[in-house]
Amino acid sequence: MLPLHPSSADCVEAHRGCSADPQCEALYSGLELCAADVAVSPLSEQVAAECLERQDALMARHPALLTCKCQRGFRKEEKCLHIYWRVPEDELEISPYDDSLMESRMASLVAASSFMQLDGENQCLKAAQDCGLYEKCGSLRSEYVLACTKRVPGSNHCNQHKCHRALRRFLERVPQEYSLGVLFCPCTNTLCGERRRKTIVPSCSYQDMEGLQPNCLHQQSFCRREDLCRSRLADFLNNCQPSSLTASGCLKDSAGLCLRAYAGLIGTIMTPNYMSNGSADVSLWCNCEGSGNEWQECLRLQHMFTHNSCLRNSISWIGSSGTLPVDITHPPAPRPSPLVQEDELLRNNHLPEQNNNVVESKEEDELTQAGEEDGDEGGQFDVIPLYSERATISNLGSSDNGVAASLNTGPAKSTLLLLLIFSSSLSLG
Repeated sequence: MLPLHPSSADCVEAHRGCSADPQCEALYSGLELCAADVAVSPLSEQVAAECLERQDALMARHPALLTCKCQRGFRKEEKCLHIYWRVPEDELEISPYDDSLMESRMASLVAASSFMQLDGENQCLKAAQDCGLYEKCGSLRSEYVLACTKRVPGSNHCNQHKCHRALRRFLERVPQEYSLGVLFCPCTNTLCGERRRKTIVPSCSYQDMEGLQPNCLHQQSFCRREDLCRSRLADFLNNCQPSSLTASGCLKDSAGLCLRAYAGLIGTIMTPNYMSNGSADVSLWCNCEGSGNEWQECLRLQHMFTHNSCLRNSISWIGSSGTLPVDITHPPAPRPSPLVQEDELLRNNHLPEQNNNVVESKEEDELTQAGEEDGDEGGQFDVIPLYSERATISNLGSSDNGVAASLNTGPAKSTLLLLLIFSSSLSLG
């Protein structure tokens, strides 16, 4: 794990320094009690004043706790976030995550975009197949699909907590050129849109057991009681703020920051998704009924997803052949990607064109049937078999002359065809 930017101390390290000072640790423990009380009910005026005094005293004694940040996907992320939120801030839109390393990660976003070219092909099918051909992506994707489709014994619903955890593992551990390619693949038809919409398993990842939409403000309230969800929402509100003054439509003028923040919400109670199969419009699974005098605040939260030029432009950028956003006009060179190796492998092996047509036709027939059964706005995600036989570059063959020559034989060609079909079936969704 790369170190944090010097200007932003890690909150775990900052707390370790505070713990070495008994007076600092006492002040910090007092703030933990304040935070616990706030989670139950609003503080009285007197208690709130006392908590503010403790916070001021702590900041004067150990200011690193006020400026510290965390990293998404870091093994101590949740511990770090717990420390961060014990020193409360009034504004939800302040992100607890450090963005200083974003420039070094922009190469993978560029790679994700470069693989998505609109040429009439089903780009979401291609992204799913590419994921299946990369062992880590395929195995973690199968893991979350299984977690999100397996029913709790004796019931007719999934374990949403396990589903969310598996979704987060996929997004945090798979290189972004694969994970973002699957999430944001560009579509020009409803079949592609159906695949994209079902990628994060809508029937489990955000719907409740009764299938009823909650109030958006209630949903946000539950989210703010959990350090991880609160952090991901704050990161989204901070990095996807729209602006009419920038080329990207984002206040920070960074499509990469917005895409990463949006993806960070997946696997929380605030999991968003595409609204239909025919567009790239996204929304939360909630409404504003019963908001009372907070109706405008509820609409504001909804519109951060449904009427957000920054988010819309950022999603549209993936797969676009136009000019890259300002923040990544001159990115560092992308690291070698297994996708490039796989493309080279297929070219060397001269696979018959009809093989891909058979696979895609089979997948699209099944998706069409699933779409007809499930309708446009919900539906059960098809169960994907366990990723027990991984279709990796190493076992698909090599460019060695002996292996390439053996592909021209009948049995070898049939075996490879079956392997590709099996690999593609794993990526159905």
